[in-house]
Amino acid sequence: MSKVLIPEGKGRLAFVTTGTGRRIRANLFVFACGAWLLKIFPHLLGDRIFPTRQEVFFFGSPAGESRFRTPQMPTWISLGDEVYGLPDIENRGFKVAIDRHGPIFDPDSGNRIVTANGLRAVQQYVTARLKGAGDAPVIETRVCQYENTSNGDFLIDRHPDFANLWLVGGGSGHGFKHGPALGEYVPGCMLEGKPIERRFTLATKAVVQHRTIF
Repeated sequence: MSKVLIPEGKGRLAFVTTGTGRRIRANLFVFACGAWLLKIFPHLLGDRIFPTRQEVFFFGSPAGESRFRTPQMPTWISLGDEVYGLPDIENRGFKVAIDRHGPIFDPDSGNRIVTANGLRAVQQYVTARLKGAGDAPVIETRVCQYENTSNGDFLIDRHPDFANLWLVGGGSGHGFKHGPALGEYVPGCMLEGKPIERRFTLATKAVVQHRTIF
């Protein structure tokens, strides 16, 4: 695993040293490492990036039933219940997960086995909300991690001490959904000098979670 060596002195250029001792210098570095951002920059981001443990479940569609497959079932989210779902695609089963933030999670050493309580809560929701799916078998489970800032908005900013080092995070599912737009926006800021929206800056990221962006 690479590690960042931070030279002393504001305005200096950062460089990267790999696990084998190779030193890499570049005009620009971009760290878009998801839940690992706070592990690479613990002093700067250790209390501003919040990786949380999230359980997801895939249920088999009942035999002959098409309501839980595309195109009949859309991708959906119920903000009141804090639950979201995706339809059965390629016979993987339809996905249901609770969207509220779980406990703080270490992406390297955290337990990746779902809990009995988590399974029970999702099964109860499926039974109550998805007519005809109460007996659907669980065919896959996963434990992944969210990686949010304090308010759930992106972090896109230059490192405060190094002109050639950019931090891009706070994405969780949003980073994927907005990938094409971010792919244009981030290089525009780095290479063309376009202004960063204030809501994406490090200065707006607090040390206590209060999600306002969904």
